[in-house]
Amino acid sequence: MGAARVGGGGYRRTVTPPRTATGSASPSARAGSRRRGARPSGTELLAAAVGAVPGGAARPGQQQMTTAIEECVTSGEHLLVQAGTGTGKSLAYLAPALTVDGPVVVSTATLALQSQLVDHDLPRLADAVEPLLGRRPTFAVLKGRHHYLCLARLDNSTEEEPEDTLFDAPAARPGGGTKWLGEAGRLGKQIERVRDWAEKTATGDRDELDPGVDDQAWRLVSMPARECVGATRCPFGQECFAEASRARAREADIVVTNHSLLAVDMLADRHIVPPHKLLIVDEAHELADRVSSAAQAELVPELIDRSTRRARPLLRPETAEALTAAGDALAVGLAEAPAGRLTAGLPAPLREACTLLDAATRSALDAIGDIKSDDPDPVRKQQAKAALDDLSTTAQRLLEEAEHDVAWVEKNDSGSRRALVVAPLSVAGTLATHLYDERTVVATSATLALGGRFDTVARALGLDAPPVPASPAAASLAARTGTGRPAAETPGRRLADPATVPATEGPGWRSLDVGSPFDYARQGILYVAAHLPRPSVSGLPEAAGEELLGLVEALGGRTLGLFSSRRAAQQAAELLRARTDLQVLLQGEEALPLLVRRFREERSSCLFGVMSLWQGVDVPGDACQLVVIDRLPFPRPDEPLAAARAAAVDAGGGSGFAAVSVPIAAVRLAQGVGRLIRATGDKGVVAVLDSRLETARGYGPFLRRSLPPFWYTTRPEVARGALKRLATT
Repeated sequence: MGAARVGGGGYRRTVTPPRTATGSASPSARAGSRRRGARPSGTELLAAAVGAVPGGAARPGQQQMTTAIEECVTSGEHLLVQAGTGTGKSLAYLAPALTVDGPVVVSTATLALQSQLVDHDLPRLADAVEPLLGRRPTFAVLKGRHHYLCLARLDNSTEEEPEDTLFDAPAARPGGGTKWLGEAGRLGKQIERVRDWAEKTATGDRDELDPGVDDQAWRLVSMPARECVGATRCPFGQECFAEASRARAREADIVVTNHSLLAVDMLADRHIVPPHKLLIVDEAHELADRVSSAAQAELVPELIDRSTRRARPLLRPETAEALTAAGDALAVGLAEAPAGRLTAGLPAPLREACTLLDAATRSALDAIGDIKSDDPDPVRKQQAKAALDDLSTTAQRLLEEAEHDVAWVEKNDSGSRRALVVAPLSVAGTLATHLYDERTVVATSATLALGGRFDTVARALGLDAPPVPASPAAASLAARTGTGRPAAETPGRRLADPATVPATEGPGWRSLDVGSPFDYARQGILYVAAHLPRPSVSGLPEAAGEELLGLVEALGGRTLGLFSSRRAAQQAAELLRARTDLQVLLQGEEALPLLVRRFREERSSCLFGVMSLWQGVDVPGDACQLVVIDRLPFPRPDEPLAAARAAAVDAGGGSGFAAVSVPIAAVRLAQGVGRLIRATGDKGVVAVLDSRLETARGYGPFLRRSLPPFWYTTRPEVARGALKRLATT
């Protein structure tokens, strides 16, 4: 599909039929092909896919997962599958997906996994199974509307638009203020580059624009779903890239999307993702948080200002001034309120600002009225209405102060961001209502069984789970031997045997742990520095710093440091730079992909960072043989949602710390520990510099049972000796 520029920057496009990523088979052709002859099973398709990989071999866990998915598709049960690193879970769920009529939807949390599926796994699978199916299976990627170029926005995007370009609101600029002329010129050059790209692109997908443009420029040429007038009302509706992506998805065998769009689809009564019988949720431990983010809303003074300027041409002066006054009131209220959760309701200034905003937006929406077929510019009118409607809805939600919502004031360190935020206390009910209806759901991840059970994650995903011990402490007591120690967790022994998490099931669902092909007890050591003092101050304690230094020196680099705060990471980097000659790479000093590449390539380097490194780094081989975690990753007391959820459990007579904070730490810790062993030849040590993992009798065993079954020790000389041996290899 190409574009030809006409007149003053407008476009006339030649439309070609939407295509899937690997062909153009129609739904009727696909169905006819599947009816002819015996349909191959998922295990047969998996065998073909594995056999097509050079050196590929069957993996028991992979086969077990494929069989379980086929059984659940037949029975209609939902399935939770814990599949450790190296299982090959992508092929394990993609193969049986091709036995299901109609599209199958696969949702991922990260762009990295989405790219792996689309660029590698699915094309290889399509090549391998084509002889068995008698046709080449098709797949498509479905992203949110704002990921695609909007020709209507591009047609109207000029440097003369004061509300969006030269005088854009200072939302993300340190210090605020109006955009300076050089910045406006840079923005104009990016828009021109997008115009040139628009003449060539067949998909309009932002990820295919290389080199890319920044977020500010992309906002000017894309359209959020709420602001779209719809294809029938838009002058570019027949050429819409977002609509074309949805058409491709409806025709495909497998649709790859992301948790954020899946969440929006659920909240929009499932009108975005095409109808389907099977949904596969990979990286399922992230889903509840993504749904919570999708259901979150905020009021920001700059957004009110931008919305007012966008709507001003459609309003009487006094109506526009009322909106401006409401934005000013919010700015004053936020300046006076401290950051943090609002436990006693909205402070009076913020309540007054929300009341003013609610009244002003209602008045403005009434003045704008409905969009009519003869409106001269329906796109701009819909944009104005959508922005005002969002503000009105959020103001009303905050004023309601519902028990199922949590509100807080959010400010960053530089003072450039001030927001009044509201989010649901829990999304389990939303998931129970919208995730499972009329489809089979397979949820999979390497970290679903927390503390050796699936119950915690099952409840978070809206499933009814059977009763469990009242707390991690009770669970650990049940596992203790007469010595008072968990039998499988004595230092010097492996934590647990792989694939031994007991199956759990509830009404309409079951679970499965297929283990991992890695021999964790032979490939790695989990060392807990039990002799260190319990961490009490922020940053990196001196004793922990010395312990870190000794471990890194024993290996000679090759260390990934995962820290609980930016301050701790900075202190660790300064310590090693001052007392060793090792190359220390610190997150934030360069772009993260560049840092990871240097860490991979420079054998004696160390990479230190914070939470985004805990699950976003994949460095197999001897480039990473020591993973250091400075402290257990419990949520901070000032994390509003976690604090509110814990308080709600406490108010109900339970333990908020055990029910909320410990499971969050378990997932984060398992993700961080999982950075060490990424391939069958990997070896190394995970060092946790927080003695509580060994000494805390209540939650320590729970957290340890959430980790891969490494050889376990609390003796520093054992850890350093192993690292010195690795240093010579």
